[in-house]
Amino acid sequence: MIKSIRTRFSAILIVAFLMTSLMMHAQKNENKPAKRTKNNTETVRLFNGKDLSNWVFFLKDNTVDPATVFKAQNGIIHITGNPFGYMRTKGTYANYRLHVEWRWPDEATNSGVFVHCQTPDAIWIKCIECQLQAGNAGDFVCMNGADMDERTDKSSVLVRKKGPTSEMPVGEWNVMEVVCSGNTIEVYVNGNLLNKGTNTSVSTGSISLQSEGKDIEFRNVFLTALKK
Repeated sequence: MIKSIRTRFSAILIVAFLMTSLMMHAQKNENKPAKRTKNNTETVRLFNGKDLSNWVFFLKDNTVDPATVFKAQNGIIHITGNPFGYMRTKGTYANYRLHVEWRWPDEATNSGVFVHCQTPDAIWIKCIECQLQAGNAGDFVCMNGADMDERTDKSSVLVRKKGPTSEMPVGEWNVMEVVCSGNTIEVYVNGNLLNKGTNTSVSTGSISLQSEGKDIEFRNVFLTALKK
């Protein structure tokens, strides 16, 4: 009888010891930082929040100093819209999710985000424009020979968005995300999927922010490479 009690007591002690060890091991692992995997990707900040050193400028009127049109201050890019032109990244990119925030400081007007821009520079550079024109944010413009299957009316460069406008009022920030995967482009405006282009004729290139008409502001311009 005494031997049986001792055996049961020893078994209880062993179980208790094992449970305590497992709990301590789990807690130790929980406090460890997550390991990076091969599929983890890093954010590429196209605008550093301080200056425009990562950008090239092109204006229709080449006598105008770009510094009077494109300015960076307090984490915001301000573009006057006059004269027409754009600022583009020095680097080229493919297969990414682009994040851009924009607002109209005074009046809702016109601008655009260009992806897959091809050199040489031109006022209507070869690219796919993701339209920011007030009321039409999310339209595609196939510029200077760029194309996609959705442009079924070859007399027009426009591919209209597939849903109602989801833009914020003047003075409030909007978010555009452009997902470029191979020869497919998706455009989201404030979280809503508004357009998709497939079999695009361009799939890599620089990224541009347009000067077209009047004042516009941008911030938080960055991209994340898509997982392969």
